Amino acid sequence: MAKPQVVVAPVLMSKLSVNAPEFYPSGYSSSYTESYEDGCEDYPTLSEYVQDFLNHLTEQPGSFETEIEQFAETLNGCVTTDDALQELVELIYQQATSIPNFSYMGARLCNYLSHHLTISPQSGNFRQLLLQRCRTEYEVKDQAAKGDEVTRKRFHAFVLFLGELYLNLEIKGTNGQVTRADILQVGLRELLNALFSNPMDDNLICAVKLLKLTGSVLEDAWKEKGKMDMEEIIQRIENVVLDANCSRDVKQMLLKLVELRSSNWGRVHATSTYREATPENDPNYFMNEPTFYTSDGVPFTAADPDYQEKYQELLEREDFFPDYEENGTDLSGAGDPYLDDIDDEMDPEIEEAYEKFCLESERKRKQ
Repeated sequence: MAKPQVVVAPVLMSKLSVNAPEFYPSGYSSSYTESYEDGCEDYPTLSEYVQDFLNHLTEQPGSFETEIEQFAETLNGCVTTDDALQELVELIYQQATSIPNFSYMGARLCNYLSHHLTISPQSGNFRQLLLQRCRTEYEVKDQAAKGDEVTRKRFHAFVLFLGELYLNLEIKGTNGQVTRADILQVGLRELLNALFSNPMDDNLICAVKLLKLTGSVLEDAWKEKGKMDMEEIIQRIENVVLDANCSRDVKQMLLKLVELRSSNWGRVHATSTYREATPENDPNYFMNEPTFYTSDGVPFTAADPDYQEKYQELLEREDFFPDYEENGTDLSGAGDPYLDDIDDEMDPEIEEAYEKFCLESERKRKQ
């Protein structure tokens, strides 16, 4: 069967011409396909095609691997102008920052397109335009962090998307080595500063989410450079727990985060006498790793080859803090034993950690 031809229509910018049903990834809405079978005269715009694909990925994230190559090939046939590339970047950015749980998939999509889109106009290639778009939001971080509830919620979506970009966007060096974008590492540090400088509950919850997502990778990167940024962040958290006028449950979230970091972000490494323990040289490397379950009830641990992808899907399926909205509002309803404990008193472990914080802080202040 001949490959479908995709052309840019001369009258309307970014129009697509479709000559075969294979143009559509599997899973597309039947009404969208039937419009061609019924002889619809209008061609879909680039925006309509991309938006349908993004919605398709949102509903069926498992189709990414099988359909992304065809999607990129189609874009290479129709994204031929600066305006079209800008439009593509904006569509993906909006989907990744407005649709719950699409930030991870959006970051993966951005990484793939940054390596496979052939257009590279004078205004910048896909990755450069994407980072420019993110910088637009980044530059108003301080105003956004202290803005109204709607502004803060939009800002938090941007923060978490940038965290996913940092983890997923691969930069190829001159020698072929693959690294992360250092500029995003710097940006995340400043975004954390903005969140902690405005310690409202929803800002702090966003900071906790970002650190649970990227904390281990950020700390490793900072340590490689001899930087103590994570120590400074932990100090900020300590100050918030002791002094900020945030809710008790948010303080518990912060303390739990500090506890997670003190356990090397949950990465349990068995000690080795003569060499660093790795999965290859230490059979007990994953012994103490927790067991998780996929949506189908299949158990998996860090020893699973597909652990990273399965764990990310778990995070997307269950939010970090399902009992709270972004502003910390209780959504669990009456009778929740966890929240009942919070109302009465802290958990023993949390109370002990809080007391240690207080004692340590008092000791530092007397020095």
